[in-house]
Amino acid sequence: MNSITLIASFAVTVPLLLNSAEPSAFGAGKLNNPEPYGLTSNEKIILQNKQNLHKVEVKSNNQENEVDSLRERLDGLQSIIESLSRKSHNNKINLQKLNDQNSNDIENSEEYEKRLAVVIEENTQNIEKLNLIIPKLSNLLDTINSTYITKKEFNTLVNDVNKFKSLISKELNTDTKKNSKNSSLAKMSNGEVSTQAKKFFNKRYYTDAIKYYNYLIENNYKPAYAHYMIGEMNYKRKNYADSISYFKKSVSLYSKASYMPNLMLHTAVSMQKTGDEKNAQAFFKGIVSKYPDSKEASEAEKYID
Repeated sequence: MNSITLIASFAVTVPLLLNSAEPSAFGAGKLNNPEPYGLTSNEKIILQNKQNLHKVEVKSNNQENEVDSLRERLDGLQSIIESLSRKSHNNKINLQKLNDQNSNDIENSEEYEKRLAVVIEENTQNIEKLNLIIPKLSNLLDTINSTYITKKEFNTLVNDVNKFKSLISKELNTDTKKNSKNSSLAKMSNGEVSTQAKKFFNKRYYTDAIKYYNYLIENNYKPAYAHYMIGEMNYKRKNYADSISYFKKSVSLYSKASYMPNLMLHTAVSMQKTGDEKNAQAFFKGIVSKYPDSKEASEAEKYID
């Protein structure tokens, strides 16, 4: 019972309360999360572009399906029109034949008039059908015109894609600069990098300190402590979602460190700041239970409901 579980890997002696903290405490802060938080500015732009692209893609797919359906209906109407045209043409031919053969084949004028009346009736019906079809064709064309992506929407999509390309380009440039920085750090021993990182931290040069600690993480040099320190700097910068993520990773690597009470306290406060009051209370109580004589326990008691 000396080791405890702190969300998926976190070690705390609150058996049931702390185990329930993981989903809401560390499940966010990712782009594929339904409601991510703690995102960097670049990640927010990427998320926005993904959402915009998804909306346009859905609309485009819907429009494509509707256009296909309209085209099928147009093809059907065109077939009807062609059929009516053929019938009308045949009726004209039949009428001409009747006229040509009138003197030889039709001796009874009454019979001729009956046949002529039938032909006229058929033509009249064909014309009425055509008059009914024409408005439908007009409506179909209006529907197609109204459902296509407008030029403005297309330009917006193009701008979003260009922004996304620009963002990727910046990320690549950042990686290049990072590699250049790492090449200079490679000339130092890991111990020297760690010492310099702590100096930057003490001077509150957090940007430089984070670079140095990330380098140590990449080289697997005291990664638990490096994650803890980056979590502390995010905590001081009020990037609470990021701090929770780094604290979690630190504990998963080494849960018996001397800085555990402070890590747990700042994790609980970060949870509270991000709106996760339930899990925050569980952590505050866990600190009091696990480290009753620590200054962190005294501080935690102030937060307990």
